[in-house]
Amino acid sequence: MGGPPPCSSERGCGRKRSGATGDSPVRVKIAAVGIRVFILDDHELVRAGLHALLDEEEDMEVVGEAATAEAGLAQIASLQPDVAILDVRLPDGNGIEVCREIRSLYPDVTCLMLTSFPDDEALYASVMAGAAGYVLKEIGGRDLVGDIRRVSRGASLLDPELTADLFERLRKNQEIESRIASLTPQERKVLELIAQGRSNRQIAEDIYLAEGTVKNYVSKLLLKLGMQRRTEAAVHAAVLAERKGTNLNSSTQQHS
Repeated sequence: MGGPPPCSSERGCGRKRSGATGDSPVRVKIAAVGIRVFILDDHELVRAGLHALLDEEEDMEVVGEAATAEAGLAQIASLQPDVAILDVRLPDGNGIEVCREIRSLYPDVTCLMLTSFPDDEALYASVMAGAAGYVLKEIGGRDLVGDIRRVSRGASLLDPELTADLFERLRKNQEIESRIASLTPQERKVLELIAQGRSNRQIAEDIYLAEGTVKNYVSKLLLKLGMQRRTEAAVHAAVLAERKGTNLNSSTQQHS
């Protein structure tokens, strides 16, 4: 009688709906144009915190969440979000492997890596996996929201000088190509699987060898390549395969 009716829900109050009249603003989500976000993190408190943060944004909607790589991949395949926020470290794998598979199968899904630890190796691997950004969990809430909006529009959060230097340096390094050509066919196969993000155990299952044998192959091929880290070898191998437009075994067959 003397004023507008009470809000029907607690979340329905606070902002004015477009076109509404009177003194009772009503908060609504703009679902039709919203950014659909998926959260993959094994810490429940992190998922809850991100969920609460993004729920406050009119143009964002959390469409799903998961705590493991396996569950995350299954849900992302079904939900097809605009942006997938991926924890680098997961109990059954890592977010970089998830990113690589997502970008391969669902290129319209943008991946934003989230981690507690700065790690150049993980950063380079994220670049190669196709991530649009790599941010620390200590980032401020407003900054993260802004980053999600930017990557959803196709922007990259990766330092352009860093990525340009990485690719230019790798593409110009002809010596690496000759070193890869010196590997045996089995060593090249192992290197190709490393470049795909496979662990020693997974490689052993793929090519029917003992895990210890795979470790020996990895050690030998790193020695031949003059490298210490498997990620470094994977990056070089991936760039070479990209340049040749094929896999390592066929791209270096002419040198065998």
